Amino acid sequence: MIVFLLRRAAQVVLTTLVALVLVFIAIRLLPNNPVLARFGQHAVPDQVAAEMARQGWDRPLPEQLAAFVSRLVRDGDLGESFFYPERVTAGLARTFPATVELALAALLVALPIGIGAGVAAAVWRNRWPDFVCTSGSLLGVSVPVFFLGICLMSVFRDLPTGRRLPPGASFVGTTQFIALESLLRGQFDVFLSALEHLLLPALALATIPASLVARVTRAAMIEVLAADYVRTARAKGGSPLRVVLHHAFPNAAIPVANIAALQAGQLLSGAVLTESVFDWPGLGRHLVQAVQVSDFSVVQGGVLLVAAVFVVVNVAADALYAVLDPRVRGSGEIDG
Repeated sequence: MIVFLLRRAAQVVLTTLVALVLVFIAIRLLPNNPVLARFGQHAVPDQVAAEMARQGWDRPLPEQLAAFVSRLVRDGDLGESFFYPERVTAGLARTFPATVELALAALLVALPIGIGAGVAAAVWRNRWPDFVCTSGSLLGVSVPVFFLGICLMSVFRDLPTGRRLPPGASFVGTTQFIALESLLRGQFDVFLSALEHLLLPALALATIPASLVARVTRAAMIEVLAADYVRTARAKGGSPLRVVLHHAFPNAAIPVANIAALQAGQLLSGAVLTESVFDWPGLGRHLVQAVQVSDFSVVQGGVLLVAAVFVVVNVAADALYAVLDPRVRGSGEIDG
């Protein structure tokens, strides 16, 4: 197991490094000049040249990359924003917790719905629960998130959007995780208010992962329910509920846990559209605003952060899969 984890850790470092180089080069190849975008059409050439020199964007590309990596490794610094009066790292630290909280809320909504629907569809295969589950999951992955978000806001007009707390309310905490920290502190009025603001964006974001989890759960449960040991458990007089929950689901949970862990990484990157629709003050909206003003330093830092988190979450999913299935540790490969 230690060898398996060390191999996966090496993959995290290598993959993150490759992603860093690719993102860095791709950002430099974009046609827009971030300094010109900042100063506008009345920019003075000397002023633009001085700002480019100060930011280091006038140096050769390998020299820029070496300086960027050195600064990142030494100080954890992702550079200076061209547009916002703050370091890139500060902007990401301010907005990323809101995205993580939204993704966690969506995952907490998606898992019970997806697993419950998948189990019901497998137990009552080819009957109306199966039809409802398969049709619902197909609809869930087909409807665009932005359209679903607009529909939710139209139907639930009384629920708040656009903020994490009501206007005028504030929360002074050590982190930006308002819902989690207020719950841990016992400030239940703040926690309930934060949940109310999370509800609609979390529902919209949870649609696709819930549909995928339901489809994987259904397929895994159908295979397990046909196994000999499940038939033996039924023959011994086990109740249908005990057979499903005690004998069948634990073995079907391996692929379900894998797809759930993978979806956790997808939620972080997929929150961009949801945050834009609901005006959620998270990383996705921060990056969209940075793209609109050609603030490439922020875009570069945000993409690198999402890529790094995505790689780490995927490796964690592999490790979880290996813990649940010892055959994976032996082969060192993940099938499917």
